[in-house]
Amino acid sequence: MKKSLLFFCCLLLTQWLVAQDEGDLLSLLGEEATTEYATASFKTNRVVNGHSIENTAAGVMDFKISHRFSPLNQGLYDIFGLDGATIRIGLDYGITDRLMIGAGRSTKEKIIDGFAKYKILRQSTGKRNMPVSLSYLVDAQIKTVKFSDQTRENLFPSRLYYTHQLLIGRKFNNTFTLQLMPTLLHRNLVETKAEKNDVLAMGVAGRIKLTKRVTINAEYYYVLPDQIRPEYTNVLSLGFDIETGGHVFQLHFTNSTDMTYKGFITETTDQWFDGVRFGFNISRVFTIVKPKGLY
Repeated sequence: MKKSLLFFCCLLLTQWLVAQDEGDLLSLLGEEATTEYATASFKTNRVVNGHSIENTAAGVMDFKISHRFSPLNQGLYDIFGLDGATIRIGLDYGITDRLMIGAGRSTKEKIIDGFAKYKILRQSTGKRNMPVSLSYLVDAQIKTVKFSDQTRENLFPSRLYYTHQLLIGRKFNNTFTLQLMPTLLHRNLVETKAEKNDVLAMGVAGRIKLTKRVTINAEYYYVLPDQIRPEYTNVLSLGFDIETGGHVFQLHFTNSTDMTYKGFITETTDQWFDGVRFGFNISRVFTIVKPKGLY
């Protein structure tokens, strides 16, 4: 009888222990459950043209130089497009590990752009389980090139463009990352009545890790029908990221010359097989403010 009662008590204790979550079990052992966050979903905060789910770390400045050359089909005379280039130079800065800001200037239409990106959710496992990372991006662009028609009344708001974007990403394993980018782009001025001031687009991007320092990236933006002029098309970009210490070299092929949202989403004119061009981004990071405890 006593053995049966003891066995019954042991069984109840076992069931109680099994019913506890992992954090409670670790607490019984004198350990605390931890949360492990997904890192390095992409090698930098850009996929190709658009943003990735990654942020620049707090106190770190990211200096970017980007080029998009002319189409490859221009042949040897133009060194397969290398004679012509659109350039963007930008600076990104991490205010916190969740919040970053940045600005840049492009030669195409002399556009100045600025953005802020905040990471709302971080993919994690352990004590806190979150299957995806979620960021919100707001971006503004100002076209500073002179108005083509100086005789009419040209208003400053006509130069402005705005973008709102959600970045929803999941790092499935050490090799593969997938990201969705629902996007709303507003243009204060459009050229024809058939165009929409507000343009909805859906972006999808992915990364496959080839080696410790090399990944292959892909990015595509689909613009919903009847919003832009029929001569414009969707942008597709494919390329490689190569990490070398403090630098990340992004080498890619794309059918867009623009590196701002209003350009590559709503003003891409070349079809992929007719107007694909080579381009690159160079990212160099500098620590401006060292984290506490590091010297």
